[in-house]
Amino acid sequence: MSSPNAAKRVLVINYSQSGQLSRIVERIIAPLKDAPGISVHVETLHPSKPFAFPWSMRGFLDAFPESALQLPGTLKPLSLSGEEDFDLVILPYQVWFLAPSQPVVAFMRHPVAHKLLRGKPVVTVIACRNMWMLAQEKMKLLIATAGGRLIDNVALTDNASTLATLVTTPLWVLTGNRQVLKSLPPAGVSEHDILHTTRFGKALRDALHEGSEKQSAPLLSGLCAAKVNPNLFVSEKAATRSFFIWGHILHAAGPAGSARRVPLLAIYSLFLVAMVFTVVPLSLVLQAILRPLLASRLARMKQSFEQPSGSDSTRMSRYDL
Repeated sequence: MSSPNAAKRVLVINYSQSGQLSRIVERIIAPLKDAPGISVHVETLHPSKPFAFPWSMRGFLDAFPESALQLPGTLKPLSLSGEEDFDLVILPYQVWFLAPSQPVVAFMRHPVAHKLLRGKPVVTVIACRNMWMLAQEKMKLLIATAGGRLIDNVALTDNASTLATLVTTPLWVLTGNRQVLKSLPPAGVSEHDILHTTRFGKALRDALHEGSEKQSAPLLSGLCAAKVNPNLFVSEKAATRSFFIWGHILHAAGPAGSARRVPLLAIYSLFLVAMVFTVVPLSLVLQAILRPLLASRLARMKQSFEQPSGSDSTRMSRYDL
């Protein structure tokens, strides 16, 4: 076994459709790149059939079935063989239709990924609108299947209200403009939150120098890494079930790009709009009414989904400078 002071190698998986996640990753790994005794390899994923940004409405809807069902397309060849040895894996991903993005799922099911992750500590980094709890449960299964061990999770979300992001996020992915409507805040993770992600890289740098990645304890505790809003769980659960049903219907109609999907995609888009403007607001109102009765359950849910890194801020003064 190598000593804690031996040179450490970090693998970073990179795929960002809009570019925002790549910016976050660069902020996190900057302290690692600058640190002596640590080498960083960034493996950028390239889907065989690239996903455009901004998305067209057809492309956005056409990506839905395979995203929801976790049936991704293939990737272009990786630069790694799987024989390389890394001390830590940083695994960022976007959430597409309440599941990890297709390119990242494709990587996680790749034989090379299984070789690279086997027995290795993994840090996930999420950037999304606001619903990520069930996507992370799916990612946990993918990591476990690959033989990795999840030790930390960072979740970065849009700080605007749920109703505002239901408007701003679709406009962003369909136009490429984060603030189409000046009356609403910009879509995506705030610039402030992106700049302050450097704290995670500093903590990982120190942990690697101390050999702490070999242990089972999280490396990013006390850094407000993952803050859960348990009130979104009901909506997320209901949407996941709906996506699963509709995903199977649309996938059965034909592969992505198939003309046979078009009528069903039109019907689904109308259903989705109706659900956003009726079911979601009613669900939020109902949850607000029932919140006092569910306080203890929501508290337990919050604590569970925030693991392993947690939302406490006890080490912020040390690393968030």
